[in-house]
Amino acid sequence: MSIETNRRSFLSLAAAGGAGIALSGLAGRASAAASSPASAESFGPVRQIRAGLLDVGYVDLGPRDGPPVMLFHGWPYDIHSYEQVAPRLAAQGFRVIVPHLRGYGSTRFLSESTLRSGQQTALAADTIALMDALGIRKAIMAGCDWGARNACVVSALWPERCQALVSVSGFLVLNPATVLTPLQPADEFSWWYQYYFATERGRIGYEKNLKAFARFIWRQASPNWHFDDATFERSVQSLVNPDQVAIVIHNYRWRVGAAEGDPQYDALEARLAKVQSVALPSITLEGDANGAPHPAPAAYASRFTGRYEHRNLSGGIGHNLPQEAPEAFAQAIADVSRW
Repeated sequence: MSIETNRRSFLSLAAAGGAGIALSGLAGRASAAASSPASAESFGPVRQIRAGLLDVGYVDLGPRDGPPVMLFHGWPYDIHSYEQVAPRLAAQGFRVIVPHLRGYGSTRFLSESTLRSGQQTALAADTIALMDALGIRKAIMAGCDWGARNACVVSALWPERCQALVSVSGFLVLNPATVLTPLQPADEFSWWYQYYFATERGRIGYEKNLKAFARFIWRQASPNWHFDDATFERSVQSLVNPDQVAIVIHNYRWRVGAAEGDPQYDALEARLAKVQSVALPSITLEGDANGAPHPAPAAYASRFTGRYEHRNLSGGIGHNLPQEAPEAFAQAIADVSRW
């Protein structure tokens, strides 16, 4: 789940930056065949393409000449967060790309020697590499949880590659300079798993109880979402990835200063820390039953300096908003595309 979004000091100091490290050589080549038929019929198949450091598994729906939309999932979820969003957008003429992030699904590292970093700029660089490999120059960025953070980071670092932004729970860019600033005790308690993962016991516990852990988080984050076993099993299979544990543990340890980042992203993190806002057309969304820690919309409204709108969703909508309210999420993308 997303983290530090309710951190008072973070909300006042977090920054996102407008450029990046050289990404030469990050573009890749697509395989001719789909790699997985496991998705819902209207959502699959999952294809593979070499992009940057990864062989990325992704869904590609809609006309190839349609306005591109990049949809990013979170943890412990997968591309099926968008199994109802993507077909809706494709039917409206958008080209919709839904990638498995590093450590999920059929996405694999090309080299065993690559550091399994889960830090925010690593995922953002993966996104630019994927766009380059697919020949997509500019796209709408949208996401939830880790995916919302990724959409925000990409929009901040490479605004020239982004048409607009849709983010659940606001401006989620992390500022490493604030990681040692403590929250109030009740707020710290809400991030229990973050501190669990900071221990070796937590790493072993996640590896040993991965599926049970995911189910528990789903229920905690979306207390009113009555998902069935089939829905859960379809997504949780994506966590059975050789790099899942390493990526998740590094992600959460890096956030609290318990792990070093990958040096190749130092320049990106430094530039990210200098930008205070996103000037793109943006819509943020929040469900009325989000059980994950999240900031009040007023806390991040100033981070969006272009045309901006926040939408509160009622009806027991939890943290995995695209899967729980796909029509509203798809509508936000369609609306912001016309701004």
